[in-house]
Amino acid sequence: MKLLHVDSSINGASSSSRKLTRDIVSQWVQAHPGTQVEYLDLAADTPSHFSQDAMGFRLPPSDATPSESQRRENALSEALVSQFLDADVVVIGAPLYNFSIPSQLKAWIDRLAQAGRTFKYTEKGPVGLAGGKIVITALTRGGIYSTSEAGRAMEHQETYLKTLFGFFGITDVRVVRAEGTDLGAESRAQAFQTAAAAIRELTAEQPAEASAA
Repeated sequence: MKLLHVDSSINGASSSSRKLTRDIVSQWVQAHPGTQVEYLDLAADTPSHFSQDAMGFRLPPSDATPSESQRRENALSEALVSQFLDADVVVIGAPLYNFSIPSQLKAWIDRLAQAGRTFKYTEKGPVGLAGGKIVITALTRGGIYSTSEAGRAMEHQETYLKTLFGFFGITDVRVVRAEGTDLGAESRAQAFQTAAAAIRELTAEQPAEASAA
């Protein structure tokens, strides 16, 4: 089994989401010995933002010779999507920045969203091609968004990631949520206590496909 561990927080050692992803990966490996872990730190090694030169994989074949920039951008996209597709489990640390995910994480996702690799278009609509994986998202939020209609309307972190990976055909998306981390010591402690319980449960949980078999 291969696990891809992805962090995107800009806060280094003080990051709440990085703490959660470390705990998730550690407990996953304990529960599933022999798991091979590959690490990707998007804050330290951020893919360049999506550009016209990076659109090559979406363009029809052409006799034109690609530019050096196009070759470089498409090589990066190929490396990232291949790494993602090769993983059986993907653990993603995604703090809430300005009601959404970090731009570093979005830059990575833009490289993964490739027609013919992670999804395809058909006469009946889009079909995901990356099914069979487990995606575990470690979500951190300074405020509390999940307990009210107004909060849920403002949050474009969990909703976006679930929609995106569902579009890729991934049905087993598990969520660890630590929210209220900036609302005082008691709220922060409760947030991590709740997250720790979720981590224990989901790292022991079998894949959705296996459970349904």
